[in-house]
Amino acid sequence: MPSFRDRLFQLISELVLCHSPSGAEREIDEVLLRRLKGSGIAAIQDGAGNIVVKIAGRNGSRAVAISAHKDEIGGLVKRVGEDGRIEVRKLGGAFPWVYGEGVVDLLGDRRTVSGILSFGSRHVSHESPQKVYEDDKPPRWETVWVDAKLSRAQLVEAGVRPGTRVVVGKHRKTSFRLGDYIASYALDNKAAVAVLLLLAESLKAPTPDVYLVFSAKEEVGAIGALYFTQHSRMDELVALDIAPKSSEYPIVADQAPVLLSQDSYGMYDEELNGRLEAAARQAGVSVQRAVLSQFGSDGSVSMKWGHVARAACLGFPAENTHGYEIAHLGALEACFQMLHAYCQPE
Repeated sequence: MPSFRDRLFQLISELVLCHSPSGAEREIDEVLLRRLKGSGIAAIQDGAGNIVVKIAGRNGSRAVAISAHKDEIGGLVKRVGEDGRIEVRKLGGAFPWVYGEGVVDLLGDRRTVSGILSFGSRHVSHESPQKVYEDDKPPRWETVWVDAKLSRAQLVEAGVRPGTRVVVGKHRKTSFRLGDYIASYALDNKAAVAVLLLLAESLKAPTPDVYLVFSAKEEVGAIGALYFTQHSRMDELVALDIAPKSSEYPIVADQAPVLLSQDSYGMYDEELNGRLEAAARQAGVSVQRAVLSQFGSDGSVSMKWGHVARAACLGFPAENTHGYEIAHLGALEACFQMLHAYCQPE
């Protein structure tokens, strides 16, 4: 019988291979809807692309939502040159130096095309514009390109155009296990999606009505969460997301989930944080607190715009966020235990 962490690793490994750049999330949508249906769980997909599961509670006077965004960062084609060179700009918080030179997939309208994210030769002098990136500056999207070794006509035939999404090549997204750690691109936020799936399969007769929201387009402004919270009455929303480990934040443990007090979009609700801490104690889980900059979540954005009265963000600590991320499977298991207790308090 596989352990919970083994199940988590296997599920996350499957999910990260599903390309889902913001606004082009069909591949992961098909996997999520098929798995939920196979588990006998009713789900709907709303107009913004969110996948929503409602689990009726024993006390229908309250409704709470738990969200995990299913989109990932990447790139966006700006121009396809006459020579077939493809110019790319960022989609969400993506940087070319994080991906490095290597295979990327362009999700064309008619087929996916693989190309090489290219920075130019290193055997050059200061006469070359690439020389500065060896010594002084990181490469920027404006100075790199994708080379698919196809003509402009061939790229157009495949449906590669301005607006086509670009993501790191699928074979480069294979998860790697380091004991109880998982390492991969797109753990933000496929790891949280895995936790939400397991919660959907295990949560029975919660106290309030619980909405599990696999939200769309979070990386470009929490668009899916804003749509959901505008059209659905929720008393509170808990966003399940990544939490960056960095020397500027007091996030020290790998297995202890993180509750945020504030991020770039504003304050989180301390009453709700207190109830989540109570759920952690019920589950025997330790938590840590943090205030983050350069960060936002479904919760903080929805609360800022007045769509929910109370919101929180529960994060799993990770290194190299928005890159090749490393997270402890124990932190994800603890998030699951906390949220289960939050929905079914003693």
